[in-house]
Amino acid sequence: MISLIDRIKEDIACVFERDPAAQSVLEVITAYPGFHAVLIHRFSHFLWQKGFRWLARMTSHIGRWLTGIEIHPGARIGRRFFIDHGMGVVIGETAVIGDDCTLYHGVTLGGTSWKKGKRHPTLQDGVVIGAGAKVLGPIEIGQGARVGSNSVVLKPVPPGATVVGIPGHLIDPSVKKGNAEREAMAYRMGFDPYGAKADMPDPVANAINRMLDHIHAMDVQLENMKKSLNAAGIEYAEPPIPKLDGCEIEDSYEEKSEI
Repeated sequence: MISLIDRIKEDIACVFERDPAAQSVLEVITAYPGFHAVLIHRFSHFLWQKGFRWLARMTSHIGRWLTGIEIHPGARIGRRFFIDHGMGVVIGETAVIGDDCTLYHGVTLGGTSWKKGKRHPTLQDGVVIGAGAKVLGPIEIGQGARVGSNSVVLKPVPPGATVVGIPGHLIDPSVKKGNAEREAMAYRMGFDPYGAKADMPDPVANAINRMLDHIHAMDVQLENMKKSLNAAGIEYAEPPIPKLDGCEIEDSYEEKSEI
């Protein structure tokens, strides 16, 4: 069984792996609230399991006051857990977090019910939750999944998937096929700061692009039909393009202003 000292060494080492701003072990130990919050939670969780519920809650309350990070002592957290920046992070009582997970500031692992029992998320190993994201309810976030900044996730996320938006949308992996730049992005995937990359495909934009492709295909078909009608000696009459209501209002306003 891993000793407490080895566990602390792991927590310090994971800071250097995931935060390029870390300069020294002394800095991590003295000036990283995420590291402090994890240490305090280890102690409060021990008290919680031993039945000292009030003392555990007071310990976590003091930890919240010192770090700005609220972790319920009943939450179960795995090894090498890293909270970057940390201010505003809230982790509920029945939340379960696996090994090698990363959370950024403003993340909430919350519940959607007032009933007793499991009501907070479960994060499998290697999950990254971007800044400001809200993961709510007794859902499971699969191993290696990523949640983009400010996303709101209410449904389970499969392993290795990426979720963005409100409500959360799964990014379609087919978007990356046939595109050298996106394939290069997939190759670079690993640890993603804030759970997102600048060139990450947007599922909403992807849907709009597909609609535009469909409209373009319809325009091409219509042009081909017009050419076929003309070749057959059938005259095609262009229908009048309707005027937008906004344009009519604008014209009437200009006429009134001239008066």
